[in-house]
Amino acid sequence: MRTPPVDDGGHERAKVATTRTAERALSLLSVVCEHGSVTLGDAAKAVNLSASTAMRLLRTLESTNFVRRDDDGTYFPGAAVVQLGVLALSQESLIPLCQEPMARIVEHTGESAYLSIPASGEQGLYIAIVEGTHSVRHANWVGRKFPLTMSAAGRAMKGGTGPEGYCVVSAGVEQDITAVAVPIQVGKKVVGALSVVVPSYRITASSIEHIGQILLAEASGLYGQV
Repeated sequence: MRTPPVDDGGHERAKVATTRTAERALSLLSVVCEHGSVTLGDAAKAVNLSASTAMRLLRTLESTNFVRRDDDGTYFPGAAVVQLGVLALSQESLIPLCQEPMARIVEHTGESAYLSIPASGEQGLYIAIVEGTHSVRHANWVGRKFPLTMSAAGRAMKGGTGPEGYCVVSAGVEQDITAVAVPIQVGKKVVGALSVVVPSYRITASSIEHIGQILLAEASGLYGQV
């Protein structure tokens, strides 16, 4: 008795449909990233999709933090896509590129220097440290997340530096700790932050300004390289 041939047409059609969905979602994500902000109608038009299909795909991207939507329905790049881009950049160049500047920061201040990047939600992530030279210094927090709004690095990444160009936060993430931070930019995009973390008993107004100026000088040297 001969076994009838297996009809795998349904499987192939499912693969094609899945591929098409992924391509459409990636096309929408590219539009959002390229424009910086875009409405549903403009996004759908840019990739030749119906508004209903574009909405379904954008909702999926929103649920995974690849895009975010404000109250009036405008879509923006989400934390996940920013984090993926920065993580890819950090693996290739950001961490090694910042090692020498961070070492110089420690040399001039004696305090621990951190490199941070945006993480998911309203959080940042410490990805590198050069430890300070003082016997009392900040513990290594590489790999730990922190709230953006409570930290100097987070505020720097959110554009809260003010006219002096750097952020200062005391007793934010930790009691008895003061941090000074500046953003790292790629073009007009902030992709990370350099910060110095100091026990508060050792900080003064003049040392804050000194640290801030050192951070600004080192960060400005990175702008054309990352």
